[in-house]
Parts: sequence; structure tokens; C-alpha cells
Amino acid sequence: MKLVDQQITNAELKEMSVKMFDGLVKAVVDVEEEIMVVDSELHADQEEYLLERGSKQENIWGINIYPARVGKDAWLEFDSMINLRPSQNNRSRSVENEDIRKRITIIVEKLVIK
Repeated sequence: MKLVDQQITNAELKEMSVKMFDGLVKAVVDVEEEIMVVDSELHADQEEYLLERGSKQENIWGINIYPARVGKDAWLEFDSMINLRPSQNNRSRSVENEDIRKRITIIVEKLVIK
């Protein structure tokens, strides 16, 4: 597991993706702190790490990054069990709020060197 609070290269993400099914890297993004955690088998482990570090639950969202697709539309997937949050009107594994999806995309694009 790696905290990304500065930039990370897409090459590093590609190395991480070799361990995972379908060439993805799981990530959890804190939209308030503009950081993310990558390279873990479970989003829940990354979520726990950020919560212990002081992040607020309502600000952290699980995604999948596909390093081989960087620069294309389908390089980010907004899908994780940790996103199920009826209290925030998010009733699926996806990130349903378009504004939050945009914030996540901006943060990930800022942190990943293509």
C-alpha cells in the first residue's frame, strides 16, 4: 500500500497492476485532502488507512485505475463496495454524484504522471 500525496508515475502504477486481475490498481481518494492510497488488494484496507490517518469518511471514495488505458475515457472506474453510502445518497458501488466524480478525476489526473 502506498500513500500518494505527491505525484506517481504511470509506469509505477503499471508495475502495481501486474499483481491484480484485469490490469487494474485499486485506489481510495480523499477529495478533501487531495491524496490517494494505491496498491492494495482491498479498497477497505486503503479506506481504513486513510481513516486512521485522519480522513473523514464522507470524503473518501474507492476507484480502480487502469494504467494501460491512461489518457483514454475508461482509465478510471468508479466502483467499490466502500462507496455504498445511503446516508450520502450513494446507493450503489459507483460514485453517483457527478461533482464528486469530477473532483476525483481532477485529483487523480494531478497525481498521476502520464
